[in-house]
Amino acid sequence: MKQKTIVMISTLDTKGSEAGFLKDLIQEKGYRIILIDTNTGGPPSISPDISSEEIAESGGGNIEQMRRMKDTAQVSSIMIKGAIKKVKSLLENGELDGMVSFGGASNTAIATTVMKSLPFGIPKVMLSSTAAMPAYAGEYFGTKDIAIIHSVVDIAGLNPLVKDVLKRTAGAICGMVEMKESPYSLIKSPQKKNLIALTEFKFSEECCGYIRQLLEEKGVEVIPFHAQGTGDRAMEDLIGEGLFQGVMDMVPAGVGEELLGGNRAAGPNRLETAGKMGIPQVITPCGFDMLSCGPLERGNRGDPLWVSKNIKGRKLFVPDAFRVQARTNSQELREIAREVAKKLNQSKGPVAVLIPLKGWSSLDQEGMPLYDPEADQAFLDELKIHLTPKISLIELDLHLNTLAFAEEAVNQFMKLYPDRKSSTF
Repeated sequence: MKQKTIVMISTLDTKGSEAGFLKDLIQEKGYRIILIDTNTGGPPSISPDISSEEIAESGGGNIEQMRRMKDTAQVSSIMIKGAIKKVKSLLENGELDGMVSFGGASNTAIATTVMKSLPFGIPKVMLSSTAAMPAYAGEYFGTKDIAIIHSVVDIAGLNPLVKDVLKRTAGAICGMVEMKESPYSLIKSPQKKNLIALTEFKFSEECCGYIRQLLEEKGVEVIPFHAQGTGDRAMEDLIGEGLFQGVMDMVPAGVGEELLGGNRAAGPNRLETAGKMGIPQVITPCGFDMLSCGPLERGNRGDPLWVSKNIKGRKLFVPDAFRVQARTNSQELREIAREVAKKLNQSKGPVAVLIPLKGWSSLDQEGMPLYDPEADQAFLDELKIHLTPKISLIELDLHLNTLAFAEEAVNQFMKLYPDRKSSTF
């Protein structure tokens, strides 16, 4: 059996002793190590396998010139670009089964950015002294499956506490790599052609529960994503990596939240990747009927614009002071409809948009706080104007959270596959 390889990124001008200690621990477990030096400060204290000179050159820079530059952001950008190129080359050549790094704010930012370039399923472990900083943590993770260990102490010198956390870091990356069959096992697996992405959230849970059951009965593996913003972005990334054969996008709410500044904003590229990949999509308007805008106390901090835009005069659902769902109005829904149409019209694959005429979520039905059929109709009218004929627009006299709607959604999804040469269903 081929020896598995773990790639380590470090700055070997200042962290050589710590990197050497971690390297020895991993090698003692029987793994090959490729040590990459990303330092721009001076000569390394231990020898790397890939030098900072090589990384700089790969990124389009010269290490000697970079050491004299005052623009640290530009220097970091060059090193990150070069490291990503080297790491991707190692992966393509079968020389990367996992990645590990350690450090403070700068090293963590560089290493996790490189880790984000790797596909889902490749073990990635970051030991960081800044892991617990709220302003940084979300950026370190992004939408990737990076395991971050909070070191608690600064990783400076080999004192007993640093040795302890480095030993646990070695155990984490070795254990992950040991349990991983192959870096490409998810992407290349025959089961991949039966993987379908599904977006869902609390207010669609009945519908999505039915959909999961119906698809699983057909032998389809359903991978759900919580449509709270980050989950949506992660799904888009994984679609782009070729993991899915289709998307049941029951809750594309992140598009509306992005436009209107809601808490579940899912980025400017939401609802685009599946279209670019040409895989079948079924879309509903679930989640467009609300804007996530809590907590309530934001309105008590002298921010009248926030109050007038998100609270004043609106229908609200407020389960607690932190979570606030505000009803979207007709004007906002027309704007969302135009954006949705623009994105879906670019799709290379088949798309069906299903409109449940009796309400789009558990909050949007007669007797519930966000029920507003006139606003819903404004969205539908605008969508009809802007969608191209190649997109199927289907109106159903049903509420979204019903078995009948879920059955129709699955039926429409299955009908999209005859248009695909490589149909697997």
